[in-house]
Amino acid sequence: MKPAPSFSPLARVLHWLMAVMILSMLFIGVFMASSLGPSYHRLVSLHRPLGIAILVLALLRLIYRLRHAPPPLPSDLPSVLKLAAKGSHILLYALMIALPLVGWGMLSAGGYPIPLWGNGVLLPSILPHNPALWSWLRSIHTILAFTLFGLVLAHIGAALFHGLIRRDGVLESMTGRKTPL
Repeated sequence: MKPAPSFSPLARVLHWLMAVMILSMLFIGVFMASSLGPSYHRLVSLHRPLGIAILVLALLRLIYRLRHAPPPLPSDLPSVLKLAAKGSHILLYALMIALPLVGWGMLSAGGYPIPLWGNGVLLPSILPHNPALWSWLRSIHTILAFTLFGLVLAHIGAALFHGLIRRDGVLESMTGRKTPL
């Protein structure tokens, strides 16, 4: 039997690296939003560079994805599920890029310096100082973060559906484990 088509090793590494980074970022964000004192500053010092790293990797991953098509979904998968898969992946990419940009814009509008790894590297402001804009972007950042969290849960649910219920090779195409068709 022929093994199911699989994502390339680079695509798999980027996927799993970003999965860990995004889950970490979501939890850091939640704890940061509910912390005061020294814990808050430690979490912020992790949150900012991790957000920029996610932005850079998401852009690299998008470029790679546009040049290398993913393995096809199973032919017997209902059209509505194929459409949901395609739509959810577009939304995942949009959020992986938008969230860090909104965070960067929020800090810029708040007039905050944007240090990465201490004060060795400062990101430039991308928006003018404007407290009203800062407030609006902060709300948008929160809404987008919760949207991403929900979408990640749906993505995990879909992966488990393919791996445990359908057993159609979709999950294995991203884990690298080969299963016969």
